[in-house]
Amino acid sequence: MCGIVGYIGNKKAKPILINGLSRLEYRGYDSAGVATLEGTDISVIKNKGRVAELEKVSGIDSLEGTIGIAHTRWATHGKPSTENSHPHTDNKSKFAVVHNGIIENYNELREFLMKNGYTFYSQTDTEVIPNLIDYYYSKDDKNDDKKVLRAVISACKELHGSFALEIISSYLPEKMIIVRKDSPLVIGKTDTENYISSDIPAILSYTKDFYLLNDYEYVILSKNSAEFYNSDLEPIKKELVNIDWNSSAAEKDGYADFMLKEIYEQPKSVRETIGSKLAQDGTCSIEGLEDLTADYLKSLNRIYIVACGTAMHAGLATKAIFEKLCNIPTEVDVASEFRYRDPLINEKTLVIFISQSGETADTIAALKLSKSKGAKTIAVSNVIGSSITREADYTVYTHAGPEIAVASTKAYTSQVVLLSILAIYFAEILGIHSDMILELKKDILNLPSQVEETLKNVDIIKDFANRVYKEKDVFFLGRGIDQAAALEASLKLKEISYIHSDAYAAGELKHGSIALIENGITVVALMTDPSLTPKTISNLQEVITRGAKALVVTNQKLDDKDYACMITIPETNPLISPVLSVIPLQLFAYYISKEKGLDVDKPRNLAKSVTVE
Repeated sequence: MCGIVGYIGNKKAKPILINGLSRLEYRGYDSAGVATLEGTDISVIKNKGRVAELEKVSGIDSLEGTIGIAHTRWATHGKPSTENSHPHTDNKSKFAVVHNGIIENYNELREFLMKNGYTFYSQTDTEVIPNLIDYYYSKDDKNDDKKVLRAVISACKELHGSFALEIISSYLPEKMIIVRKDSPLVIGKTDTENYISSDIPAILSYTKDFYLLNDYEYVILSKNSAEFYNSDLEPIKKELVNIDWNSSAAEKDGYADFMLKEIYEQPKSVRETIGSKLAQDGTCSIEGLEDLTADYLKSLNRIYIVACGTAMHAGLATKAIFEKLCNIPTEVDVASEFRYRDPLINEKTLVIFISQSGETADTIAALKLSKSKGAKTIAVSNVIGSSITREADYTVYTHAGPEIAVASTKAYTSQVVLLSILAIYFAEILGIHSDMILELKKDILNLPSQVEETLKNVDIIKDFANRVYKEKDVFFLGRGIDQAAALEASLKLKEISYIHSDAYAAGELKHGSIALIENGITVVALMTDPSLTPKTISNLQEVITRGAKALVVTNQKLDDKDYACMITIPETNPLISPVLSVIPLQLFAYYISKEKGLDVDKPRNLAKSVTVE
């Protein structure tokens, strides 16, 4: 949620800032703004609406400064408006700040500052920050080169909540200060410039060398240097990290939308996720997990998989494979619930946390809770050096590449593949070997080519989407792992088409939800497990009898005479079938949204990285 960009170098900052904001539009936002240092004066230009509207604001083309900060805001405190847009300044316009996150004690700080003569012009929590910095700056009798930094540190010690901050000041006309706590922020470095962003893809075209910040690490940036300090003003040594992503991955490459591009990238992202973890000869090895010995795994009383949204659905899709292969009870939980229900965790618990961005606030908080209770933790993420990967005991990367569209597609299938390989890896450490595992390995290695085959169903899907895009309700059915895939398919449709949809265990229909079925309604059924298909067919017949038209996704030879549409996908082990069965339904959601004329990549009210609770 929200996006941050910054630049300090020899070029005009404004074009670089606008370009960075445009690349962050997928995060979700309702207003945008920039601030530059023009000599020793701060110029702020901001506006409600899209980045394109910001570019039309009078005066923006006259910005000449080579130091600047920029922001796209997703409203939390105060409605979308120009006044509530970032950047915010103090009353003297000596400090300008952009902020991702939430300041939980902003009301108390606001009252304190008002008693000390400060006036507020917005409803945001952020506006307290530049004024609090000014308050501490004015109280400091020393006039050395660290005075602004001391004021920033003092202010941050008063802030409760989460924040990623960029700060420029008239008192520090050739530098910038940045800091983060529980909200992402990275620095991209070249020899003569520094780029700052909340997301790596926004600045990936400028550099692949990055500094990754931990909580309460303060940075003084000039155009060719970065000085790092802790809260006690002690210097910190930081190493550059090379992020080997292709910058073209953050471009559309001829596709109409990022989402469509990312759906079609899934053969590659699945192949990259398999990578060296599962070799063609069947050897399974995951670097960095060597400490998870057989004795440790045998001592476990349960595995938790904890995540939010699509990532949680990847956990649901792989719960069965951990239990079936490893014989360890496995539970899947929503991170925002898990952290507040006092879960039963101890040193005999392994907790796997999934987050595409690695910055999901609830998931990180649940991870910290689990560690405090003695559990070992594994992070599954797509972003190298993200917050969750630095907090967890162990990290495994999906290597799906940058995912720009808000609605996740290739990250989900990569997560399912990676977790399946992780279950195989655990089983083999435990000394469990079987023909089923050997066959499962072969099936996973075949997935990239089977994904390519599945994508050939596009014309059938487009045609059915054109028939049903005006509907108000759609229902998804499945049994076993098919229900997990149905949940993800339903979420995709909700996210980008705004059609109400629900997913049900097919066997639960008669226990209430069949009351919602009426003549003409669309029901989507997934059937990929031969042992469950006859039961699902019976359930589907119950809704067809009541007037529903059925879209069926299956890997079996079925009589299609009763169905409005049938999509046949390649046959694979039911344990990994969600990788294939969800793909036609990703396209189904996409083409319905396109028929409705909606913004596929940036659906309303949603953000790519949910960095606040």
